[in-house]
Amino acid sequence: MVVSNVIVCDAHGEKSGDVRIEDGVITEIGSNLKDTQIIEAHGAYFMPLLVDTNIRLQDGILNSKNIKVISKEALQGGVGHVVLNADSTPAVDNEIVLEFAQSGLSDLNGAKVDLMLNTLKEDATLSNIAILLKKGAVAPYMSTIAKNNLAIKIAQYVQMYGVTLFCKAEDNSLINSGVMLESDVSSKLGLAGIPDLSEVLHVSRMIEIARHFKIKILFKSIASPRSIYLIDKAKKEGVDVRCEVSLHHLVHSDAACENFNTTAKLNPPLACAGDVELLQLALKNHQIDMLTTLHQPSSPVNKEVAFYDAHYGCEALSDALPLYYTKLVKSGLISMSELVKLSVKNPAKSIGFEAGIIEVGQKVNALLFNPHAKGIVNNKQSLYEGEELSGEVLMAFDAKKIFSLKA
Repeated sequence: MVVSNVIVCDAHGEKSGDVRIEDGVITEIGSNLKDTQIIEAHGAYFMPLLVDTNIRLQDGILNSKNIKVISKEALQGGVGHVVLNADSTPAVDNEIVLEFAQSGLSDLNGAKVDLMLNTLKEDATLSNIAILLKKGAVAPYMSTIAKNNLAIKIAQYVQMYGVTLFCKAEDNSLINSGVMLESDVSSKLGLAGIPDLSEVLHVSRMIEIARHFKIKILFKSIASPRSIYLIDKAKKEGVDVRCEVSLHHLVHSDAACENFNTTAKLNPPLACAGDVELLQLALKNHQIDMLTTLHQPSSPVNKEVAFYDAHYGCEALSDALPLYYTKLVKSGLISMSELVKLSVKNPAKSIGFEAGIIEVGQKVNALLFNPHAKGIVNNKQSLYEGEELSGEVLMAFDAKKIFSLKA
């Protein structure tokens, strides 16, 4: 099979040509390739399937049905590999829940799904990190509500197994008292605010733990430019820390919460307009290491309520690549190749495998994306409801499987 007239785009750059695929393997990249089976791409991008390591299930409920829905939605948006957040119900903090969750990973008709483990149980004691890693969890997750003695023990496990610690920087005493960023907007709405110090204080603390134990830490869904400054400074000093930022925090400010819009109630909360500009500048300056859709779907009964009572989160997974392309690439913030680094290569590396490069000899794990198509977001739980997006995922190639995704 030949996929002809494509723009081959990976973390190294872009080039026009054709791609030959045989038995699920890329065997040739060139021009004017011939075959009995030709897919004419008309200048679409041929690029790696995206990787998102910060996904939650419907209402946070961990079961086979919700996993299958996420897998299908992910592929629809061009995401071929997702990692489910560990703070589900039940939480992935013991062998029984891990095995239960793994039983729901079989027979998926969409994206590959992996699991992270929660290093802290509900009673704030340590889970059996070693056993859960050995049994297939791809990364340990820790909220900084963990006290120092526990954080140090977790760091020692991470050091022993050479994995990346997924860390959510937050202060328990501050996040419990607020529902959005502490700002002029929160004051105007009469809603209790969360200061950005909740994140910054604990980023600083965990950087020092990473420095001391020489471990890898990925800070999940960072929202404060000050946090990114601290992380970038530590990187330059040789500390192995990285940061992930959600699409929403790069394009929406806390003004989206006006009129008590519950789809804008996110965790972490959306930043003020001035900080959104600084986050975009950090993206341009290559200070952000990876992106996430921060997909967190909720039933209407948990969203169509008063802002204070509404669950956190919004939906974006099924529109992932059109959103990234429209908001970040077409707007000129980053190139398509940089998008591959941020949404494929670096997230994959954080869970221990290589991706983001398209070359001869590898199993095909790619998609066709038409950047010229137009579509309207039709999802009441999306921050982008009613907006026109550019781009459409046409097909996905996963080894010998081919998925036709065009609406």
